[in-house]
Parts: sequence; C-alpha cells; structure tokens
Amino acid sequence: MFPMTPWVKRLLVANVAMALVTGELVGPVLGRAGRELYGLLMLYPPAVLFRPWTLVTYMFLHSPGSLMHIVFNMIALFFFGPRVEERLGSSSFLKLYFISGVTGALLSLVMGPPALIIGASGAVFGVMLAFAWFWPDAPILIWGIIPVPARILVIVTTALSLWSGLGGGGGGIAHFAHLGGYLGAFLYLKWLQRGRDSFRKKATAAPAVRELQFVKRPDIDLANVHEVNRDEVNRILDKISAHGMSSLTSEERQFLSNFAPPDDRVPPVS
Repeated sequence: MFPMTPWVKRLLVANVAMALVTGELVGPVLGRAGRELYGLLMLYPPAVLFRPWTLVTYMFLHSPGSLMHIVFNMIALFFFGPRVEERLGSSSFLKLYFISGVTGALLSLVMGPPALIIGASGAVFGVMLAFAWFWPDAPILIWGIIPVPARILVIVTTALSLWSGLGGGGGGIAHFAHLGGYLGAFLYLKWLQRGRDSFRKKATAAPAVRELQFVKRPDIDLANVHEVNRDEVNRILDKISAHGMSSLTSEERQFLSNFAPPDDRVPPVS
C-alpha cells in the first residue's frame, strides 16, 4: 500500500465532511441549511454564469442516498492519488485535480444535457489518467480479481463514456464530465512535459561536450530545483544510491550537473 499523501488525505476528508453536512450519507446534519447548501453548490449548466463557483464546488457533492457514488470516487482517489501526488508533488497534484474537475464541468456544459451535475468523478478520472500516464502497465484489478493494465483501463473507460455520452446508454451519469477529466489531465501533463523538455534542451545546450565527473554523490537542495525537473533529479539521485555513479549515462551526468554544487563536480579528464 502506497503511503497516504497530504492532499489526497485532505480531499478525502473534505468530500466525506461535505457528504455528512449536506445529508448525502445520514441525513442533513444542518437540516434545511444543509439542503440549501447542497443546492447552492451543485452545478446547473443554464445558471453557471450566475453561479460560477459551482464549476469547482460541484466536485465535492455526491448523490444523496447513493452510497456507491461517493464510495467509488473516494476508493479510486485513495488508491491512485497517493502515488500520483508523490510523483508530481503536492502543488502539481492539486492543480491536476482541480483542472480535471473544471474541464469535466466545462465539457459537460458544452456536450451534455442541461441537467444538474455533481460528483468528484471528473477530478478522480484525471488522477486515474495521470496514474496510467506514469505507470501504463501497472495492473488494475477489476472487481478485485481481473488484472487490466492501467492504459487499457483508460482506453476502455474513454470508449464507454464516449459511447454512453452520445446516446448509447447509462442515463443519469455525467459521462462528459469523465471525458473532460481525462482531457484536462492529459493537457496539463503535456504542458508539464513540455516545460520539462524545454528546460532540458536549454540545460544541455552548454558548449562543453565532454562528460562531467563528480567527486561524490552531489548534495542537491531540491527546494531550489524547479518542479518540472524535480522528479528527474530525484530519479537520477536514486539511481546513484542504488547503482553508483558509474551507472549514469552521459546525458544524466550532464543534466545533473546543472543542479550540483560546484564543489561536488570536477572538469572531465582529458
């Protein structure tokens, strides 16, 4: 089991707390006020211009009396979220979550019927896509027994949501919110990747072409490393810890040299 991460924990607590306050689970704790709060936070497409906050708040609501709606979303967030947050960092993970949820809402406004929309599914689907992005071959157990690679699960659920959303079935489900969650996550991850690749090109464009040598494992302050490069720096440092300096490729040495303190590196031997 992957250890729980800060924002996954907070999102789980926020969703369950909202379900208790608005009466989705055990009846409205706040009575009439809870019901009114629920109505104020749900997304209603024809009124979105007058209630723009609902593009965000709708993802913290779930179907009253339908335990499986919130349970499915929270289980998915619990299993997929920590590993994705650990990989992206808390800040980028939170951006991924809300971007996915908002794009899920926007695609529903454009493509879906003018019906009330609630649920964290769009945001959670974005987290699922990020998991498949980084670990495409990781087996996901369907019904706890059938292993399916993460990338296949995303492809199948995308096809099913598209088919259902275009009239194939599954009434009462915001299928375009699911698709929008996938779309938002994909665009955000591509944007992060582009920024990382752009920085790498600049970093490796230095005039020196000979391979840098390191006196020791470089002592790098990750707080000073931009988030788009932090994962790659961590990966290379972990590789050094596991296999030693000799395991690095020329590209990895050159990349790492951009962040290593001067005292930890020496010019290449001619």
